[in-house]
Amino acid sequence: MAQRGFAKLYPHDYVMRYTFVPLVPRWITPNHITLFRMALTPFVVWILFLGDYALGIPLFVLAAFTDMLDGSVARLRHQITPWGIFFDPVADKMLVGGVALTVALKYFHPVLVFVAIALDLLPALVFLSRKNPGGDMMKANVWGKVKMVLQFFALTALLFGIFAGSTALITVGEAILGISLGFALIAAVTYSL
Repeated sequence: MAQRGFAKLYPHDYVMRYTFVPLVPRWITPNHITLFRMALTPFVVWILFLGDYALGIPLFVLAAFTDMLDGSVARLRHQITPWGIFFDPVADKMLVGGVALTVALKYFHPVLVFVAIALDLLPALVFLSRKNPGGDMMKANVWGKVKMVLQFFALTALLFGIFAGSTALITVGEAILGISLGFALIAAVTYSL
């Protein structure tokens, strides 16, 4: 059942409508894709922990791509569910947080990593701490979407930098993560309103 206010299409949905969404069989729901990301995340983190970047990078990119795919499938096929609204961001935080704590902490300034994780968790903690008798759901906003994309780009640049031995790419990844903090702060404030 579609949730009112959650079905607004984002710019990438228009691209996904004609590229990847038609490749997803109808029997695969957005929740299946989110569950796949949740199941894949521990393997991604473990493989990166072991230092196998040749396998870890494509798996991370695949897991990150499923974040865009599940949302587009949900909005375009009108398959938005309360479960998906809640667990899609949980799956994102698992992936980003796991890779940040496993890899980014070794290469980026620790304060930057911990602030990024804290700002990522803050909106959810504020939302959960409220009394919510009406059963309202916390819906994503454009600031949170931009923050998430920047975090994925930051971590991808970092992983490629490590794999290629490029300190420049690692520095670019750290700068992108720093930029994402601004969007994370705006997202945290706007979620809390």
